Amino acid sequence: MRCLPGLLSLIVSLPLQAVDLVVVEKALRTMTLYQDGREVKRFHIAMGDSPTGHKLQEGDQRTPQGRYILDYKKQDSAFYRSIHISYPNAADRLRAEALGVSPGGQIMIHGENPNSELSPEEQQAFNWTNGCIAVTNKEMDELWQLIRPGTPIEIWP
Repeated sequence: MRCLPGLLSLIVSLPLQAVDLVVVEKALRTMTLYQDGREVKRFHIAMGDSPTGHKLQEGDQRTPQGRYILDYKKQDSAFYRSIHISYPNAADRLRAEALGVSPGGQIMIHGENPNSELSPEEQQAFNWTNGCIAVTNKEMDELWQLIRPGTPIEIWP
């Protein structure tokens, strides 16, 4: 089969379509984007200072676990850009109520800490957020293009 000159480079340079699932594996510190069941892109992530276990209450420095929705984007985030995770869900609120605590909220996928003296790569070597999921600003730009509000996210232990 003969290819027209330049056709292959055009195909290779086409932008990816929006993804339909995001999966975070906390133990591996990865976030994987899927489209039609196939892996599209994988990112190394930073999380809260205490990433093990499900988020139980505000201030526990944990990233929640379970199935949520990436429900809106915030262009002017304190951490470059951010995409909101729909935590807490009804089960999270019930659990927190039973414990007599606030479940917390404002859990996001976001970019770098602008006040850090570390390089983006050095920041990603540590869990430094308050329970959010952090990537570099360059990676956040990729996510911004690939994730649409309403995309499900699964956060696994």
